[in-house]
Amino acid sequence: MRTPDVIKFSQRNVLVLSIISTFSALGFLWPFFYTGDNVPRTQIFFWVATLITFILVVLEISQSKLDSKSVAILGVLSALIAALRPLGAGAIGIEPMWFLLILSARVFGPSFGFLLGLTSVFVSALLTGGLGPWLGYQIFAAAWIGLLAGALPWRTKLRGGKEIAMLMVFGVFASELFGILMDLQFWPWALGSQTQLSFQPGASIGENLSNFFAFHFLTAMAWDLPRAAFTSVLILIAGRSVLSALRRTYSRAAFLTPIQFSEHVKAQKEV
Repeated sequence: MRTPDVIKFSQRNVLVLSIISTFSALGFLWPFFYTGDNVPRTQIFFWVATLITFILVVLEISQSKLDSKSVAILGVLSALIAALRPLGAGAIGIEPMWFLLILSARVFGPSFGFLLGLTSVFVSALLTGGLGPWLGYQIFAAAWIGLLAGALPWRTKLRGGKEIAMLMVFGVFASELFGILMDLQFWPWALGSQTQLSFQPGASIGENLSNFFAFHFLTAMAWDLPRAAFTSVLILIAGRSVLSALRRTYSRAAFLTPIQFSEHVKAQKEV
């Protein structure tokens, strides 16, 4: 039995978000398919995709398809994650925001996880002055991690130690995924074109893949391994209590229960 997703988009908006995500994924993967001589500027594509996504969310709220309870809990958790993110600033891979994003998406569902990753990274960038060409990449990387965390298998018996173990494994996967995605936006400009690890415009997919993963594992594992270890340890230590608190919030807020007015209120509304 699966817990229903707190946030539900219309089918049209789901299609638009899927197209935007595919478009953004191409923004990460373009080095393996690009055959030109000059390295293109891809940041503009992420800013356009981010803007369209925020516009869709505002439209959903204005049309009352996102109820006030969903927006409120989204705002609270986004603020908490944004406040947690600076705690790891300057530390090698020590980023406490990921465990709360993963656990929140686990409870509230994939659509909620996608929006939570999107909004929390954007808010944290506003708070810390982290606005830059990298922000669009970070926003979609976090959004996809929230989406995947919310889409993890749900079974009534998958609680307790088994659930925590699954989330710890996912925390390791998410930490490595974030590191790979961030390196993809950095690698084409990092080394020039004169080293054995450099991006080579027009080279074969296999050659650039080899160069990229050699670059990634030689330079980024100092960040990815601590991030993975820190996230999984936080889930192990605080996972049960945080999941319990989030599930109580989900239950008491009754997100999927329609609001019913009494006869007295209905009469006043008619007058």
